Amino acid sequence: MSLFDHLTARGFFQTTTDRAALRAALDGPPLTFYCGFDPTGTSLHVGHLLPVMLMRWLQQAGHRAIVVLGGGTAMVGDPSGKDRTREILTPEKIASNLASMRPQMERFLVLDGQRGFVVDNASWLMGLGYIAFLRDVGQHFSVNRMLSAESAKQRLERNQGLSFIEFNYHLLQSYDYLVLHRQHGCSLQIGGDDQWFNILGGADLIRREHGAEVHAATVPLMMTADGKKMGKTESGSVWLDPALVSPFQYYQYWVNVQDADVERFLKLYTALPLDEVARLAALQGADIRTAKQALAHAATALAHGDAAADAAREAAAALFSGGGEASGAPTVALSLPAPLLDALVVGGLAKSKSEARRLVEQGGVRLDDTRLTDPFASVEAPGVLWAGKKKAVRIQAAG
Repeated sequence: MSLFDHLTARGFFQTTTDRAALRAALDGPPLTFYCGFDPTGTSLHVGHLLPVMLMRWLQQAGHRAIVVLGGGTAMVGDPSGKDRTREILTPEKIASNLASMRPQMERFLVLDGQRGFVVDNASWLMGLGYIAFLRDVGQHFSVNRMLSAESAKQRLERNQGLSFIEFNYHLLQSYDYLVLHRQHGCSLQIGGDDQWFNILGGADLIRREHGAEVHAATVPLMMTADGKKMGKTESGSVWLDPALVSPFQYYQYWVNVQDADVERFLKLYTALPLDEVARLAALQGADIRTAKQALAHAATALAHGDAAADAAREAAAALFSGGGEASGAPTVALSLPAPLLDALVVGGLAKSKSEARRLVEQGGVRLDDTRLTDPFASVEAPGVLWAGKKKAVRIQAAG
């Protein structure tokens, strides 16, 4: 199976430029491709992973990867998919976010300067002369076409407005592609499907400036089977930073996905061969748990390493069987006795005391095997505190 067909079978391509030309390029000599990530947060999350996984497959096939960390574009803020202007980040916050994102990328990609490398678009954007940029780059862009972009149309139709600084984002991302084409021979940009308009802008700019035909491809914007945004839970985003989401919690996210999502996620978020994916996807009834465990272990190993994935699997088995120490499970130290609602919030089982109260009143909370129905109760002794059947935290005495 060709690389293009393999990636298509796994579900990576949502929208592309000329498919025949892209197929020939991917199945031909090594090319240079890039994907951009604006450092708007302290960590990547599961929602970022789909383009990263596509980059991983492309790189392993011999193509050269460029990770663009948008220290320049983050100063502006991407309006795509947003109903209001993003918060303007300080240069110090952007620099801090950049520093935390690079090592996360290195878990998935080889960034040795040859097979792949990282660049910060601030290195070419921050020094641009405004008048020169408008003259040399802005002349190629139609305001009418920019207003037809989905992100602009939605904001204007809802009377939410679009700031002038956001309006420039399309030009800046397009210019990124032009710079990378000039400096590194980059001929393919990938990104989320909400970036299609911006990616096409870059390809069109290269054609106008150099007469070259380059490629573009987007990955789907992932939603779970029940319509929720990928990587979002009741507790918030599923971060790749283990200080924000432990490997155990990360494993639990994947092992608890809906049955209808298992085959799709195995194809996209693991490197398991397609025949193995088909075997796991064919499991029915209670056996689907085996497929979910394979998904969770493979995804956790990619993000945190084999040892962390093994520990998370063993901790889950021990915790949910009621035996063992489950040392990898999340643990919080509290001064006991501790108010039950506080324990639920501190333990990450509820986002607020009001949510914790609802959990208790609905009968969804227990300590070990004892159901707790009084929201004014206290946790008197160490044990495993549960919220529902799938979320648990080990409570130990502080000090």
